[in-house]
Amino acid sequence: MGRYLKFSYSIIGYILSISTLSFLILWVYPWDFMKYNIDTPMIDLALNPILVNISLLLFFALQHSIMARSFFKDGLLKNISYGVKSASYSVASSICLILIFYFWQPIDGYIWNFQDDVTNWIIAIIYIGGWAIAFLATFIIDHFELFGLHQGYRAFKNIPEPQIKFQISYFYKYIRHPIQAGTLIGLWATPHMGYSHLLLSVGMTIYVLIGLHYEEKNLITTFGKEYDDYIKNTPMLIPFINRKEQNFAER
Repeated sequence: MGRYLKFSYSIIGYILSISTLSFLILWVYPWDFMKYNIDTPMIDLALNPILVNISLLLFFALQHSIMARSFFKDGLLKNISYGVKSASYSVASSICLILIFYFWQPIDGYIWNFQDDVTNWIIAIIYIGGWAIAFLATFIIDHFELFGLHQGYRAFKNIPEPQIKFQISYFYKYIRHPIQAGTLIGLWATPHMGYSHLLLSVGMTIYVLIGLHYEEKNLITTFGKEYDDYIKNTPMLIPFINRKEQNFAER
């Protein structure tokens, strides 16, 4: 694959990632201006909605898990440049989200359903705050690297991959995974928690916690004692509480 094509592919992957994640932020909350959201389907399927939604979540989780594992990146794709690997992950992840948006089915009933304006405004602020934390945290650790654009640029310029450095700054001084923490806030902060939304929130939460378990193992392997000390001194997802109370990723 030529270097121009590699860079173009990484740009496509980046645009798809940002577009689908932006739509997710709008889709998962009951905004009045959205024609479709998690409780308003794009297509009605004559199938059990629970089975459909669980299948979509499992497909999403399998794609992320398989493509993130070393046997896939360094085994099956060992002869492919980092730029193409990262862009492929972004494209595949975006396709999985698009499938969720299009085929997700509503389930009747609510866990909670607040109607008063004050409560709705408070929850909306929490919701926006959660996604803002996740978004800002991507820039702290290199936003464009996270979504594969820097890898594509380095492939285009024939620049070798830099050595990974362990750094702690801003949100990362207080929690180890602010991106995931902000995402979980965004998934759970809603004035209308229907069963369909609950299924998404529970499924994604389980996936995030399992993903963090393996991510922390990889980080310990990469950084050794430096990251091990970071685990001992910094909570995983909730700041200012005892680390042991929330460390779901213990080895």
